[in-house]
Amino acid sequence: MTPLISPSMLAADFLHLEKDVRMVNEHADLFHLDVMDGRFVPNISYGFPVIEAMAKIAEKPLDIHLMIQHPQVYLERFCKIPHAGLVSFHLDATRDDPESVLGIISNNGVKAGLAINPNIPVEKLYPYLDVCDFVVIMSVFAGFGGQSFIEDTYERVATIRQEIDRRGLDTMIEVDGGVSPKNSAKLVECGADILVAGSAVFKSENPAATVAAMRG
Repeated sequence: MTPLISPSMLAADFLHLEKDVRMVNEHADLFHLDVMDGRFVPNISYGFPVIEAMAKIAEKPLDIHLMIQHPQVYLERFCKIPHAGLVSFHLDATRDDPESVLGIISNNGVKAGLAINPNIPVEKLYPYLDVCDFVVIMSVFAGFGGQSFIEDTYERVATIRQEIDRRGLDTMIEVDGGVSPKNSAKLVECGADILVAGSAVFKSENPAATVAAMRG
């Protein structure tokens, strides 16, 4: 199958952001937006003003990845941003029942996702697979771009794909971190549906060609 490519805008050229937004419009499938609060992860990225500015010219759905504590506080506003298509939060970022937090997203007409870092067993996602539209398997630790891909991600993706298929679910698998044309085909073979790539796309000489190469 052909994966959806979700370029991570954290790696875009913020002095020429409109150019990179239009590249995604023309060549990719989703806009991946990493929202960091400096508390859940040791880094701070962008918030509503930057995302809402991108949304004004975005033509593809926004794939909003919340790396923040207490995500439920902000979910309504994120879901109401124009073109918001997918919103995910980390399983260990909320003290509330994850199913209820997923429900907030779904009730706003947006696809709801759960994310986990590489040190969390994929089995922790199993209780929520039937209420998730997608899961995010981090192939680096959340918080910083440009990290190296963690090799046991392949096995983790294959494991959760097997469980999704065993139950006959439509839950999609997104892989985020260190993804590039070098590993994209193997990730799809293992069961990935959505590939997030930042540096591999925006730091390449030809971002459009890189996106095409990752599609296979």
